[in-house]
Amino acid sequence: MIRFGNVARRIGRALGAPLRRWRGLPWWGRALVALGLAAAVPVAALGSLFIAIRLHYSGEPAAEARTRGRDAVWLGHAWVDGRKTDADVAALARQLAGTGVRDLYVHTGPLEHDGSLPPAVHPAARWFTEAAHRALPGVRLQGWLGDEVKPERDAMDLDDAPTRGRVAAAAAQVLDQGFDGVHFDMEPIRPGSAGWLALLDLVHPVTAARGAKLSVAAPQIDPVPGLHTAGILLTDHGKWWDRAYFRETARRVDQVAVMTYDTSMPTEPLYGGYVARQTELALAATPPDVDLLIGLPFFWDDKWGHWGDAETVPAAVRGVRLGLGREDLRRANFGVALYVDFAATPENWAAYRRGWVDPS
Repeated sequence: MIRFGNVARRIGRALGAPLRRWRGLPWWGRALVALGLAAAVPVAALGSLFIAIRLHYSGEPAAEARTRGRDAVWLGHAWVDGRKTDADVAALARQLAGTGVRDLYVHTGPLEHDGSLPPAVHPAARWFTEAAHRALPGVRLQGWLGDEVKPERDAMDLDDAPTRGRVAAAAAQVLDQGFDGVHFDMEPIRPGSAGWLALLDLVHPVTAARGAKLSVAAPQIDPVPGLHTAGILLTDHGKWWDRAYFRETARRVDQVAVMTYDTSMPTEPLYGGYVARQTELALAATPPDVDLLIGLPFFWDDKWGHWGDAETVPAAVRGVRLGLGREDLRRANFGVALYVDFAATPENWAAYRRGWVDPS
């Protein structure tokens, strides 16, 4: 009992020593310690997040994690404004031969801020749909429409019903040009936007009545819950969607493509791990009857939000395969979407073919 009392007193002195030292510090010393502790908390949290992301890049992808023949490519505006020729369409057909590409998102806009689509912005749209349908049987052509939106930009107001009505009319206008579907890319839409969901509810019956598809480009999903809220508060920019809002969007369309690039990840393993996690989250949030595509960076940039040496096609493809294998390996209506044709290099295409089309 005496021995136990001595141990207890020693423990008490050890625990009390930091408190005595704290009390002995001047006010400015206490302030410095408090600031150091305050800074250490977010740094430690960020470090833990990076470790978790990096771990998602570990392991070997399953052999079955490969193309299902449901991939897509975003095509630039040159295909509908008169700059392209029949020779370009033939070259595109050769480029896509033997790949898993089924959908082409062809930039047919941009929409005006009031939601309308001037026919003058796509004078060669009918030529392209006819030429592409001849050269690429079985490939679906989707008119890619988009604009910047409020409140972050002084642009399109999706909460305005007449604006949404004009966007629906623009969707019908695109289908009249021979497209097989409509692809929306409205940015930046903040999670919780009722106007965006109302637009999808309005347009989906329009496309369905024509036997066409409605697809959307979607932001990344919160890698940790609540990150979208913190991002908006700190930067006034809605970069991520929460999982519930992603699900609400996905169930209103036929296809959703996640823009899994411009992630700020500084290394290939971190970027690949981030893509793997995004793949898992998107698979869990997308209804089973909706096509899900994960966007790959077929372009080079080098800035704070996109490190070119990190955001590579091999890292992205490996991440997609790992995420698919962990979350839903048997999902058939799944693919990757390649952004964008006019910036793509032969190395990008080779990495896609080697890593996703024929990984064996």
